[in-house]
Amino acid sequence: MSINISKKKRDDLLEKIKEIRKYIASAPQDENTGNLLLYLNQIEKDVNGKKYGLVFEEHREKINDILDTHTPVLEEDKELFIDKGNGQMNFLIEGDNLSALKLLEKTHKGKIDLIYIDPPYNRGVDDFKYDDNYITKSDGYIHSKWISFMEVRLKIAHKLLHNAGAIFISIDDNEQANLKLLCDCIFGEQNFAGMIPWRKRTAKTDVPFGISQDYEWILVYAKSEMFNAFTKRKNSRKYYETEDFPNRPWRIHDLTKQTTAEERPNSFFTMVNPKNGEEFPANVNRTWAITKETFEFYLEQNRIVFPGDYEFLKISKPQLRYFKDEDEAKALKKTGNIAGISATTTQLPDFVGMTKEGTKDLGELFEKKAFPYPKPVELLKYIMSIGTINKENAVILDFFAGSGTTGQALFRYNAENKKSNRRIILCTNNENNICKDVTYERLKRVIEKEKYVESLKYYKIDYIPISDRLYYEYADELLLHIRELVELENGIDFINNSEIAIILTEKEADDYINRLNKDSDCKIIYLGHDILLSGEQAEKVRKLNIKINNIPDYYYRELEG
Repeated sequence: MSINISKKKRDDLLEKIKEIRKYIASAPQDENTGNLLLYLNQIEKDVNGKKYGLVFEEHREKINDILDTHTPVLEEDKELFIDKGNGQMNFLIEGDNLSALKLLEKTHKGKIDLIYIDPPYNRGVDDFKYDDNYITKSDGYIHSKWISFMEVRLKIAHKLLHNAGAIFISIDDNEQANLKLLCDCIFGEQNFAGMIPWRKRTAKTDVPFGISQDYEWILVYAKSEMFNAFTKRKNSRKYYETEDFPNRPWRIHDLTKQTTAEERPNSFFTMVNPKNGEEFPANVNRTWAITKETFEFYLEQNRIVFPGDYEFLKISKPQLRYFKDEDEAKALKKTGNIAGISATTTQLPDFVGMTKEGTKDLGELFEKKAFPYPKPVELLKYIMSIGTINKENAVILDFFAGSGTTGQALFRYNAENKKSNRRIILCTNNENNICKDVTYERLKRVIEKEKYVESLKYYKIDYIPISDRLYYEYADELLLHIRELVELENGIDFINNSEIAIILTEKEADDYINRLNKDSDCKIIYLGHDILLSGEQAEKVRKLNIKINNIPDYYYRELEG
């Protein structure tokens, strides 16, 4: 029996703390003894703290200080609105992505179907900026700062995911191991769906140690067991209609397995056809997939098909019979779909391309190099295809949007799949004007070039000071930014949507409700926090079966205090 030495040391230390506490409790009580007991409690908490997993020095960002004293709001840049009049609205948010995530927590908690992010890789060569300074390899806290930065964002990302959703995270070797442990903690080890290797380049020769690191990784975590990436088989299995099994089609499957006789001695035996005595010895290097006992059981059920049993079957060794109804029952239990299904492999298809294809995608839209090492559009499109299977109205989030590859991939995916109504929410800062000059400009150009029927709203994050102020002192300021949150949550534009209305003043209430009649399309009215409908107005809304959502409580209830 093994002995947990570390636990024994902790138990000894806790016993000593217990004795010290007992001594202090028996001494005359004053402010000092009270402080000592408090210190002991803190020490005891640390001793009993986390003992396995990712350990790092926690760091605080400047944005945390801002969020302690301010609340983020959205403000639309209406001049950048791309309106294709299709009611399908996508969003680009300019600003710190932690602030954007805080806002999305209000509008999209549990509603995001797929998150894809390509965060800074923390190579120590001007790719990860922390509090306005690039982190270099000489920084003693290079990994802790990156992990702290990622942890707070991934915790919110976890809240945003739908129970049947998943997150895909691109990363390279610098932080892959740390990210895996961090995600195990946040999303749960049981929800680790896989790690997909992506080949970013062909081999280089000018590399340390003579090994060219040509691959990056895409970590995949599900929100829960409800997520699946099972796909319909393009070539469905062939089922045979035979007289000996009327109305019960069946197929056959190989009965051997890539194991040796030494590894599976119980599966190393000779099968005998009871009809003619023909023998089929096992291969010493590829045994049967079943034992002799299982073989006898299947024989009784008529599940073994031998060579010669059916003229249309050209087989040279026994096969196992599977019935269609059994296959469908298994598929239904596993995926909720009786169609032929197969699991998605972690081996990416060749067409997803490498970094050079990503550079080409961007180069077709910009004359100058606009962004370093962009991901290929086909890679992101493929991720969408496996991450949102059977979710034609999926909402996809990328809060490290960079050059906007995810947005372009979404537009292409929708154009190629006519049933798809997937929408994208992109977030990125505007360092060096990247959000407006690269991300937005790329999406605008590709919409024009490819004639995509996609609309896009451009929001900027602003901040309203709330410290040392009572809620009623800034509630009216919040009210000025409610429209953007309602649009973001519902994926709509108020101007061109008759089903949803927003009323922020008494005059707007009078004008709008007086115009309502039985032919009105309105289904929801978002009502300002200080607007009280008259009895007559409330009754009219009720009879028309229109839902009322009160705001800004709807989004800022926690600020009322």
